[in-house]
Amino acid sequence: MKLILLIVMVVFYLFAGSYHFINPGFYTPLFPPYLAKWAPTLNILAGLAEIILAIGLCFSATRNWAIYGVIAILIAFIPAHIYMIQLGNFKIGSFQMTPMIGWIRLLVLHPLLMAWAWSLKNI
Repeated sequence: MKLILLIVMVVFYLFAGSYHFINPGFYTPLFPPYLAKWAPTLNILAGLAEIILAIGLCFSATRNWAIYGVIAILIAFIPAHIYMIQLGNFKIGSFQMTPMIGWIRLLVLHPLLMAWAWSLKNI
């Protein structure tokens, strides 16, 4: 079961990282105003980080470091989620975001993603 969870996580982060390059306009508006000046660069760095971490998850020699990296990047994304909550109702592409969705992402989804990564240590 852990192997399946690992494979799903690799695919998840490869897709998420690639999407930063496929559709940067999806992510750059989500950067808080104090980071907006660097949003294009930060978006590229986030995408590269997610792809590199996904690759790192594939190898037992780098897996634990990649897991720490996944958790670190999820922590680094917290300001964006707080900013989404502050924005209130807005659209990301065709998806309507609400503060409730933002809270769920911040307080439920992110901790679950961190726990998922942590559960894959030492496999």
